[in-house]
Amino acid sequence: MLAWLAGLVLASSFFARWQDQRFNPNPQPVSRHAGQTVEVRLQANPQGHFVCSGMINGQPVELLVDTGATDVAIPAALARQLRLEAGPPSLQQTAGGTVSGYLTWLDRLQLGDILLRHVRAVVMPDFPGQAVLLGMSALRQLEFTQQQQTLVLRQSVTEPS
Repeated sequence: MLAWLAGLVLASSFFARWQDQRFNPNPQPVSRHAGQTVEVRLQANPQGHFVCSGMINGQPVELLVDTGATDVAIPAALARQLRLEAGPPSLQQTAGGTVSGYLTWLDRLQLGDILLRHVRAVVMPDFPGQAVLLGMSALRQLEFTQQQQTLVLRQSVTEPS
């Protein structure tokens, strides 16, 4: 009986890790440096979405790239964990219609070695899950191209003078 129970626990653990890897094929985005440019390549998950692990203000988060989103969108429960201040109310247009949220600012948003500072975001009270939508308020600071199942993000880095 114990052997069956141990086997069941191991199988459940393996399946959970496998599911996580399928949803987020980029748990540790790899950065490449070339001159004044930092590049991160993301692989699409089986649904064709680009998901990666990142950091907001030094805290780990899961990011889902959404070029159709105006701002970075953060579920309210996660915003509380990240200790983000909910600022003034803001109406957001989504595929499902108009929803209300609260403006906030991220001091630091990081994907691999790409570091963005002072990024506009919206705390979304009715947004389910824990994934952060990486919208255009962050992406407009980068150059990005998609080549089949790979999304390439590039940031020009200037040396401080």
